[in-house]
Amino acid sequence: MPDSALLKFVKKYFAVLTGLLVFLVYLTTLAPSVVEIDAGELSTVQATLGIAHPTGYPLFTMLGYLFSLIPLGFSKIYQLNLLTAVWCSLGIMIFVYTAKTVLDNILIFQSDKKLPVVKKNSAIKKQKALDKKPNASGKSHALSLSVFQENKNYIAAVFGGLILAFDKTYWMQGTSVEVYSLQLFLINLVILFLVKAYIAKDDPHKIKYFSLWLVFAFVLALGFSNHMTTLFILPGVAYLFFNKYGFNKKSFIRIAIMLSLFIPVLVLNYSYLLIRSAQNPIMNWGYTTTLTKLLRHVSGEQYQVWLFSSFNSAQKQFSYFVSNLPSEFWSSLFIAAVGIVYSFIKARKFFVFLAITFLFTVGYAINYDIHDIDSYFLLAYLALGFFAVFGSLQLLSLLKLKEYPYLATALLVPLLIVVELYFNYSAVNQSDVYTFQDYAKAVLGSVDKNAVIFTYEWDYLVSPSYYFQFVENYRRDVAVVDKELLRRSWYYHQLNTIHPRLLSGMHDDVNDFLQAVAPFESKGKFDPTLLEYTYRKIMTDLVATNISKRQFFIAPELFENEMQRGQFTLPPGYTLVPDLLLFKVVKGNSYVPAPDPNFEIRFPKHGTVYTNFIQNTIGSMLARRALYEMQFDKIDRAKIYIRKIKNDLPGYILPQQLEQVLER
Repeated sequence: MPDSALLKFVKKYFAVLTGLLVFLVYLTTLAPSVVEIDAGELSTVQATLGIAHPTGYPLFTMLGYLFSLIPLGFSKIYQLNLLTAVWCSLGIMIFVYTAKTVLDNILIFQSDKKLPVVKKNSAIKKQKALDKKPNASGKSHALSLSVFQENKNYIAAVFGGLILAFDKTYWMQGTSVEVYSLQLFLINLVILFLVKAYIAKDDPHKIKYFSLWLVFAFVLALGFSNHMTTLFILPGVAYLFFNKYGFNKKSFIRIAIMLSLFIPVLVLNYSYLLIRSAQNPIMNWGYTTTLTKLLRHVSGEQYQVWLFSSFNSAQKQFSYFVSNLPSEFWSSLFIAAVGIVYSFIKARKFFVFLAITFLFTVGYAINYDIHDIDSYFLLAYLALGFFAVFGSLQLLSLLKLKEYPYLATALLVPLLIVVELYFNYSAVNQSDVYTFQDYAKAVLGSVDKNAVIFTYEWDYLVSPSYYFQFVENYRRDVAVVDKELLRRSWYYHQLNTIHPRLLSGMHDDVNDFLQAVAPFESKGKFDPTLLEYTYRKIMTDLVATNISKRQFFIAPELFENEMQRGQFTLPPGYTLVPDLLLFKVVKGNSYVPAPDPNFEIRFPKHGTVYTNFIQNTIGSMLARRALYEMQFDKIDRAKIYIRKIKNDLPGYILPQQLEQVLER
């Protein structure tokens, strides 16, 4: 293919090629199985058409379910992880195309006081003359500066897209199941049609120009149908809209027309929660069968306690954002800084849009007091990606080499890509993460048939167990009960659906609690003492009504926290015995045997807070079992558990008294 034909091909498909390149890189970091936090729950919801935690994410659920039906030959979890890489890569493709569109229409985004426009770049004129002359080898300069300068917008858009693609938090969304992957795709679509609608020429005799605003309204509704962080972009949207049309009656008529499309699309998507919940799916968070429950779920009412909670919380989150920002983009942050200045000069209106978006996103997100806050800053990082486009354009404009001008570009590519890849690759790489699969299966596999596991290890056990039990049908007989979810009325309906005999014999207890929690959930006047009493009674009676029919196990975090503080007690006459990875509820104080620790847990090369937690939990439980064996003078049995720790958990610090046992 001749160079000219190749160049035309690249220019035609530049956005697609960039997205494809990003997708191939993302594939190398893709998680092969379930990872921490919500991945297990969300993949289960997608695979079984369930209802996810607030705000429900109906579009994410339905699209994921459809994708999971494609016969690709992968496990369901890998296929759903793959979908996240697709969404994030498509987001980059749209971002690059949008950036090129903005640069091509940069005059429209200048301030009202127009800057003088240079009609012809003198460097291009000089290079055209140079191209006609042969170089030292007698050949003409094939790589001319004129061609390079004429394609600066393409190059800058691609550079900015790659900078954003390998931002740590953006990249992380493309490695495992999360709602933010689809959100990145949708928010990039929102910005694309916002830009197209803004630059379109108004023609009062044609409806076509306003149809772009209708498409924008439709895509915006899809964004809100996936995640409520879509609202972060609304202040910037309002600025561009009123800047174009002014603050007048006609503007509000246009908004009303857009809302006439926006609202039905939004209602249609969220009606999924109402309809599907009534069909009793396996995952039925919120039991959204009434309009009141639906609104409570969609508004994320149960999480609002962490929103705007205190100034100290906001200060803590802001400090985290500032301290973490350099590690998001590394050296590319300099490019974004250059772009802030350049866009302020050359595209003032788009600069204001990005600045508003950045500031509102950060200002709102820091008031959400949660641990995993990074994804709430994604729109701010996206704004920095657009600034990086302008920064790349400015730096490329400064390249005026007389010979081989693409050499400077080739040197810039490693600066933008390799540096970010080098520093962020290990931070986001989940290609060797099997820890949560192995741990969940080891815990489920260690208990007797029809056993009950009482826990609130959501990030490590409860969420992953949902996937393996209800998608892969592994140890579905085991009832994993989340102690914290017992505080919610809807959870009892879900337990009755998936484990119908679990709550038999507790009818009065459950009714008493549901009556006590009803005014609390509806924000009415409630009795906190009665609510806490009925809640604790349910926990104790859950053991009492099941212990004669099935084995009952307590997770270590419950023993170390609630039981030590007296917030949860066993029925009289019962005690706990360390049994591999859990505590077994037993009657009396006689010796209770436990199986050998034949499980295998694979830990990634680069540990995280979550995988390190699992390693420490396993180590402490095996150490407890070894000490228990020693209490009954079963030294050989104790050595089995100690050797397991030494061989499989090199990061766990063994108590000194157990170190000495191996010497006997």
